[in-house]
Amino acid sequence: MPALSPTMTEGTLAKWLKKEGDNISSGDVIAEIETDKATMEVEAVDEGKLGKIMIPAGTENVPVNQLIALLLEEGEDKKSLDGYSASSASAASAPAAAKAEAPAPSAAPATNGHAAPAAATSGERVFASPLAKRIAGQEGINLGAVQGTGPHGRIIKADVEDALKGGVGKVGGAQTAAISFGRNPTEFTEIPNSGMRKTIAKRLLESKQTVPHFYLTVECEMDSLLAARERINNAAPKSGDKPAYKVSVNDLVVKAVAMGLREVPAANASWTDNAIRQYNNVDVSVAVAMEGGLITPIVKNADQKPLSIVSNELKDLIARARSGKLQPEEYQGGGFSVSNLGMYGIKHFGAIINPPQGCILAVGASEEKVVVKKGEFKAVTVMHVTLSCDHRVVDGAVGAEFLSAFKRYIEDPVMMLV
Repeated sequence: MPALSPTMTEGTLAKWLKKEGDNISSGDVIAEIETDKATMEVEAVDEGKLGKIMIPAGTENVPVNQLIALLLEEGEDKKSLDGYSASSASAASAPAAAKAEAPAPSAAPATNGHAAPAAATSGERVFASPLAKRIAGQEGINLGAVQGTGPHGRIIKADVEDALKGGVGKVGGAQTAAISFGRNPTEFTEIPNSGMRKTIAKRLLESKQTVPHFYLTVECEMDSLLAARERINNAAPKSGDKPAYKVSVNDLVVKAVAMGLREVPAANASWTDNAIRQYNNVDVSVAVAMEGGLITPIVKNADQKPLSIVSNELKDLIARARSGKLQPEEYQGGGFSVSNLGMYGIKHFGAIINPPQGCILAVGASEEKVVVKKGEFKAVTVMHVTLSCDHRVVDGAVGAEFLSAFKRYIEDPVMMLV
């Protein structure tokens, strides 16, 4: 029984295509084997006569390397096979009929006036099953242009059929040049895990396994906020050509979160075994992607600071985070996190809570949509945000109350300035 994939340990001998007494040439398809993934043809490696079938067709759970048939070499007769049985002989001690790794002949017989090309334009040998070669010959497919998906890149029937559907390697009156699909001989590269990546993996695994997450999503209209942002930035004092600040949408989101937490302090909390720890200061952690991982610098007292200060402080924290210059007290702690993937075009996602915090807000991209207002169609810009909550700390009603406050500040940003 051949191993048709690296993970195969057993298979079903679905069908014998040769019977005892048939002459067999190297490359002849002698049987069909079913694995958990596909049905594959098995080719003979050696020439001879099929002397004895040890495993009948339809037998399931045949172990890899189990003897399935015996070939008679020139000068041998069937009497020499007396006494052999599937249980008393192994592939190592008796001649095996087939191997999955065996190279197929390089060419198939001409059919319908076409010869199935069996070598790439570079002159390298192409390995394909006889059935694949026969179909390629009939349809005028250049096997050198076909990517094999069988064991070790071997071309099988399905590959030729896919190539036929896609028009790949079709040969006209004169053979066209083959399209080359090269595979990197190095299948993968291992990148050692850094200390930061190991810490992130440990904390996030712990979070998903031990924290009972639930998710709440709201849609916020952004037109008023975008207009306010433009006015705020246009009003920024300048030193030469450089403005004193440039407020981003993310800055406004962080400020709205801070105002929402001040209004709903029950969402500004974390879990301990003895008590729920509710924070008296509004410190907002902001997820920042950096080389090799993620870090969450903190905007402290974000509810009390003007937008211009929140904006400049956040830009400084992000720049120093990415250059590895943050002090521990600048990224350890915080009562609530914000993760914004809107700049990458992500519309909606659910973030994993950053322990021991009780909540994290996932912010998606803004997009235009048409809504009905007072019986009229109107184009508005909307943003989806999803709040991930630790149900031990924040109940559904508290999470909904916080999102309601956040949405109000986003849709009426002048309230952040009060």
